[in-house]
Amino acid sequence: MKFGSVTTHLALGAVLAHSMALPKGRLRKGLVLDQGDIDALLAAGHADVTVAQIEAGDVPENAAADALADAMLEGSVGLRRSVAFTGRVNLIAETAGVAVLDVSALDAVNGVDPMITVATVPAHHQLRAGDLVATIKIISYAVPEVALNDAVEKAQGAARLAAPVLASATLIITEIPGGAGDKGRQAIEDRLTALDVALTSVQMTTHHEDALQAAIEAADTPLVLILTGSATSDIDDVAPAALVQAGGHVTRFGMPVDPGNLLFLGTLGQQQVIGLPGCARSPALNGADWVLSRVVCGVEVTSKDISAMGVGGLLKEIPTRPQPRRARS
Repeated sequence: MKFGSVTTHLALGAVLAHSMALPKGRLRKGLVLDQGDIDALLAAGHADVTVAQIEAGDVPENAAADALADAMLEGSVGLRRSVAFTGRVNLIAETAGVAVLDVSALDAVNGVDPMITVATVPAHHQLRAGDLVATIKIISYAVPEVALNDAVEKAQGAARLAAPVLASATLIITEIPGGAGDKGRQAIEDRLTALDVALTSVQMTTHHEDALQAAIEAADTPLVLILTGSATSDIDDVAPAALVQAGGHVTRFGMPVDPGNLLFLGTLGQQQVIGLPGCARSPALNGADWVLSRVVCGVEVTSKDISAMGVGGLLKEIPTRPQPRRARS
């Protein structure tokens, strides 16, 4: 593609690079100039015009964006795409879920040619129906076909949406004298509702291993959430110990995300169990949100996955928190 100023009468069939004012109206950038446009520019005194001239071996911006969008969605589910316009195509979530992205593939796509770009939400970002997941933008008016073909090959199936696979949950809340009671129940239910999960049972019990074990064993939903009246401070503390007593397994205790450090993750047979940190009582984003959304959507969460959440895991300071994480001057 050639870009630059040319004599107006030689610009037939070229793409107008910048909008041009005319006595009546204006010609918009991106317009493919026809003879009527050339005549209007000359009549307005524009002897020269800045254009992009597409050459053999080039692919126009919209066609290039279309090809790259189709490649990213190859074999994917849960996403729809917009119509290409000015070299841009958006990928949009059709349902609630989390974004599953092939980060290395997308990095490779963005390394092919600076004019071929893909911007996305973070990997495993929680989504609502209608949320923007990615935008593909061809910066120039055309790109070399050889570069586009390379990007298309690298982008195959690089984006999809994992929709919720767990339909219902039980919330077990332990109580201590003078504790928070069921404070936070609504915030937790709202999180589940956003993921199309029904909170079908809320159980209140004392903060003792035997009582909590019984409540865990009685839960008959695929997801069990435990919110303790006293913070879990060790893998052998009441809540994780009760899960093990019930025949379950603790996959991970503690996470490098603040707020959210005191989360634990486990299983009981086919049931997924999440021990919620106290910050889950607040609707503000915390580490539990990152784990909950993946678990609900059937995305495996290993201890190694949680370990990797530390970079970017220092979340927004909560002003109402009673013990700030930094000293006040």
